[in-house]
Amino acid sequence: MVGMLGSPTRRSLRLVAAVVALGAVAALTACSGAGSDGNGGTASPKPSASSRPSPSPTPDPIADLTLQQRVGLLFLVGTPATGADPATLDAVTNRAVRGVFLAGRSRAGTAATAQLVAQFTGIAPATGDNGIPLVVATDQEGGQVQVLRGPGFSEIPSAVDQGTTDPGALEASARTWGAELKSAGVTMNLAPVADLVGSPEQAGANPPIGGYDREYGYDPDTIVAHAGAVATGMRASGVEPVIKHFPGLGRVTANTDTATDVVDTAVTADSPDVDVFRRLLPTTGAVMMSNAVYQNIDPSGPAVFSSAIVTDLLRKQLGFRGLIVTDDLSATAQLKAWAPADRAILAVRAGCDQLLVSADPSVAAEMIDAVVAHAQGDPAFAKQVDAAARRIATARKS
Repeated sequence: MVGMLGSPTRRSLRLVAAVVALGAVAALTACSGAGSDGNGGTASPKPSASSRPSPSPTPDPIADLTLQQRVGLLFLVGTPATGADPATLDAVTNRAVRGVFLAGRSRAGTAATAQLVAQFTGIAPATGDNGIPLVVATDQEGGQVQVLRGPGFSEIPSAVDQGTTDPGALEASARTWGAELKSAGVTMNLAPVADLVGSPEQAGANPPIGGYDREYGYDPDTIVAHAGAVATGMRASGVEPVIKHFPGLGRVTANTDTATDVVDTAVTADSPDVDVFRRLLPTTGAVMMSNAVYQNIDPSGPAVFSSAIVTDLLRKQLGFRGLIVTDDLSATAQLKAWAPADRAILAVRAGCDQLLVSADPSVAAEMIDAVVAHAQGDPAFAKQVDAAARRIATARKS
């Protein structure tokens, strides 16, 4: 009896052992697949694709702005650096303009300039619409083109003189100049000049740049080194530099501020003039357009109105993602053939972001109203307004 029962019992025990062993292997396999880190440790289970949280979308900085507020972001309206112009105050108060340009000349110093700026920030606080602050700009190049002087402001040498100094020392000086601007409430400087003037002899025939000693030198490397130093120093102090005047104003023989039909016959899309800007783009968040006509790039009209130059060349070919700023649209002789309203619309349509109305703020209301009305009736144009406002808002909130 015992012999008969012994064999099946041993078989049963072996079967049970086999089942237990298989279970252990299965458990080890499960641990290896779901919890092993491959090094003998225990890893966290991997969530399925459906259980992973989706990344939060980046909030649209202009989502809560009205069309009027979006258009208002596009404008930099001038006021004398010695006092608030009523037209500029009206533009900030009643048309949601969030850019002011200090024009002319002042020797009142940093404290008085800060008081002037406070008149505008009192209307449009630093927190701004949807957290977008007012920007205050000026021309603080140095030499003959320095708007702000007096107690607290340095006497800045001309670009010609700056170009003879060590770039490292120039960057340190630019930090000081930028800090002076920032203390007065200025947050954007329409400088440095990056225009290529070929030689001292050619400078004498170039009224807008050479005529005012605004060139840093006469070869691309010198300009890039010194204009780049100024831009870097300004940014380090919290002031945004605006490199100008794309695609180069160093070859013309007349000044667009005072002359009509100013045409450049030398600069091409591949010229050293354009390459200077390409090399300087990493140092800045903003570039100013020229008002000249460029025969070899787009002879149909001024660069500021040319999508071939603003969008195709600067934005696409050179890959610039920052703000594209116009030169003055209000009183320059070169643009007198166009009504003020048309100047603003054409600049936006070409791809410009920030519209400078510096010399004659009385035309700002007409320009602003025209852009609003055009955006209301043209969806494609409205998208361009939104794209410009979004770039401006993003830059100011960063």
